Amino acid sequence: MDLQLEGKLAVVTGSTAGIGRAIASALAAEGATVVVNGRNPESVEATAKELSALGGGTVHGIVCALDSAEGVDTLITGAEAIGPVDILVNNVGIFEPKPFEEIPDEDWRRFFDVNVMSGVRCSRAVMCGMRDRGWGRILFISSESGINIPEEMVHYGMTKTAQLAIARGLAKALAGTGVTVNSLLPGPTWTEGVATFVAKMAEQRGTTAEAMKAEFVPMVRPSSLIRRFATPEEVAAHAAYLCSPLASATSGAAHRVEGGIVDICF
Repeated sequence: MDLQLEGKLAVVTGSTAGIGRAIASALAAEGATVVVNGRNPESVEATAKELSALGGGTVHGIVCALDSAEGVDTLITGAEAIGPVDILVNNVGIFEPKPFEEIPDEDWRRFFDVNVMSGVRCSRAVMCGMRDRGWGRILFISSESGINIPEEMVHYGMTKTAQLAIARGLAKALAGTGVTVNSLLPGPTWTEGVATFVAKMAEQRGTTAEAMKAEFVPMVRPSSLIRRFATPEEVAAHAAYLCSPLASATSGAAHRVEGGIVDICF
């Protein structure tokens, strides 16, 4: 299927690994010009080169952290030097299991700045241009944890719920403009960060990483219908569609790519 993304400029935050990288790759494969972003210069440069070598749209890299207004300004200014931003994927995020009583105030603020305010600031920076041009796509990568708040990382779940509220409200603010705003809710997805987390869990339990990987979803997310981790590419395929002109009738929606963990049918 042609997603009609050729000639579009997409910015994907936090896109040197995991779901963000997979989304950047999917958009580039469909012909979009893509800006990838991360904190590490070597990772950003390598990602841009590797994705460009796959063919499709051109991939650029911009190095900056997005936990501050200054970092967001660096990203958006750099992207707009390439061209008007047509697509924004607010993907950057952090997670860390920690008992509620051990989460200090600074962790709540850090999670909110990275996971929530990065998307607020990026969206605010590009929405007026999209509205004036009569077309745009803003996508927040939330999580099923925004609905099923995980007791092992309540601060993370809080940020993912906040993203859902922001995306819905922003969609209303941009109603009738040709700009759509949606959320995507992945479930457990096998990324580099998750692999490290699972390996540590395996070590603590005296088992192998492979065994822990197989047991994790049935044990921690027993309502999963696919009973496995999703791949970043499976999530990215859905994201690419929501970023495309083909999804013009979808706005203000929260699309689930969580393997059926959330036990509702709508």
